[in-house]
Amino acid sequence: MATKKVIGTETEFGISIRRQPDFNPSLASGFVINAYEGVRARVQWSFEEESPGRDARGFGFESGGAGDYESGVVNMVLSNGARLYVDHAHPEYSSPEAADPRTAALYDKAGERVLALAAASAQERVGPDEVVGIYKNNSDGKGNSYGAHENYLIARQIPFGDIIEFMTTFMVTRQILTGAGKVGSENDRPDVAYQITQRADFFEEEVGLETTLKRPIINTRDEPHADPEKYRRLHVIIGDATMSEVQTFIKLGITELVLSALEDSALPDSLQLADPVGSCWMVSHDVSLGEPLRLAHGGTATALELQQQYLEWITKYAESERDDDVTRAVLVEWGAALDLLESNPMGAADRLDWVAKYALLQGYADRGVGWDDSKMAAVDLQYHDVNPERSLYQKLVGARRMRTMFTPEEVDNAVRNPPDATRAYFRGRCVQRYPESLVAANWDSLVFDTGHELLKRVPMMEPLRGTRELTEEILDQALDAAELLTALGGS
Repeated sequence: MATKKVIGTETEFGISIRRQPDFNPSLASGFVINAYEGVRARVQWSFEEESPGRDARGFGFESGGAGDYESGVVNMVLSNGARLYVDHAHPEYSSPEAADPRTAALYDKAGERVLALAAASAQERVGPDEVVGIYKNNSDGKGNSYGAHENYLIARQIPFGDIIEFMTTFMVTRQILTGAGKVGSENDRPDVAYQITQRADFFEEEVGLETTLKRPIINTRDEPHADPEKYRRLHVIIGDATMSEVQTFIKLGITELVLSALEDSALPDSLQLADPVGSCWMVSHDVSLGEPLRLAHGGTATALELQQQYLEWITKYAESERDDDVTRAVLVEWGAALDLLESNPMGAADRLDWVAKYALLQGYADRGVGWDDSKMAAVDLQYHDVNPERSLYQKLVGARRMRTMFTPEEVDNAVRNPPDATRAYFRGRCVQRYPESLVAANWDSLVFDTGHELLKRVPMMEPLRGTRELTEEILDQALDAAELLTALGGS
């Protein structure tokens, strides 16, 4: 049986402070994060157990060293188990670990709310004419792209070569379901008026370790944040930051299912592309969805046709291996989206960001506004504003033109409290109960100062432990961190 997929997202948000003469994105990011007033613990992020240089292909270096300076200076662990920090001059929200794609999509949406609250607090502290803007997008339109990464726990025993062989075409073609839409092109790619994704133009390699230069379709970072003999973490960097809740659910759900099918040897064919990188750009630039992609062993198929083939295989796989409500919902949404893209693409404007935004922009184009007009770029950006009063996405939600999955109450609860079924529960509850005792953290440990000479580290190498079921009673009864450590039996 496939390994239980623990899922999380990492989103770097765009930032601006309009009419601030000395605007510096790194300082502004720290300013916004520090303005967040929710329950959180300011801690030093521990890089001792991290190894971003270790390559899944068997080479690279083991130690992560001292880590990134910015993330060490401004770093918080939130009461929902997430991490909020500065990364590459952007505010970044790394969601808590989730045990299913619906929960993962909910906590991704909670990240938008966290950044909106932080920006609102920061707005009260700037000059009267300055405007704080936070955007859940992936490109500044000036040649810079920032990431929206996904993480999936998979079995260590799966050869990484199989992941490359079977996941590359899936990742390239799923862009028709994961794109956020974008005006124009960048990075010296062919000119287009509009394309499906914000990230595709910046991908240059099939396989590689980098995440900011020569970005690869399959990233080889081997940093599991868990027992390295049992698990590896697939770090997915090819995907957009999505505002649509349904789209985020589809993105995470279909990827989790295909990875599970790969582990269970249920994918009959790798469907390899003759030119994966070139195909990556072609898929994004083809809003008609009709461009044929060359297959490595001859013949052609469109991204839509290839996704339909994956859906057929995964449906058969799920019938025998996955009988649960979340899986059934993923398959329903996947199939419905593909059906609309085949028969009536604009009908998907109620669930896919790239289609919804395209419909908005096409309205301006029909009234004579050129695609290279600055108004088009402004509409593109405003769609992704996390401020609910300015966000065009939120206006579509308010007009019931965009489907949602979560109530405002569910999102608010996810901002305040951690998910129940992973170690994120223990992390988030410790932030709620013992914030002054927490001095350092990373994904697989917490470090406490209990007033003794030595700091005390609680290892959390198993992501499916530390759950509500296993730790709630202990956490409720321990009045302070020292009592917690005693109850856990640690020294």
